Amino acid sequence: MAMARSIRSNAAPAHNRPQSKASTTSSRPELRVISNPRPEPSGNVVTRVLEWTRTRTAPLVHVIIAVAFLMATLLGALMLRTQMVQNSFEAAQIEANISRLTQDVEDDQAKLDQLVASLPDKASDMGMVPQQGSVSIDLNGYQSSKGGTQ
Repeated sequence: MAMARSIRSNAAPAHNRPQSKASTTSSRPELRVISNPRPEPSGNVVTRVLEWTRTRTAPLVHVIIAVAFLMATLLGALMLRTQMVQNSFEAAQIEANISRLTQDVEDDQAKLDQLVASLPDKASDMGMVPQQGSVSIDLNGYQSSKGGTQ
């Protein structure tokens, strides 16, 4: 079971507060206008940036570092994108070369098949006759006629 908390304050409503002599006699401090001792910056952007950095808590060095970092990042992204486009272009050229070479191989294979198919006709035109039976020679038991080992 949660216990109820009570909040006590020494503050009293304004109509119940005792009036002290000091609070009735003191008044609010007077406000004064202070003019800017520095002249207005001219329309030059660099001068305005320098003036702005002098009025801020961050020194000019931090701003320069941030701008240099942003420029380096943009330059790096540009270089990376350029390299990617160049690699893509080279890959497209290589794929075109591969497809051209594949087509050349297919053309050469078709020529070879055509020549192999026309070989029996050319042989018969030259007077050659196809072999009728097969002959095999077994050299496993061969002995030299000189009698020496080779």
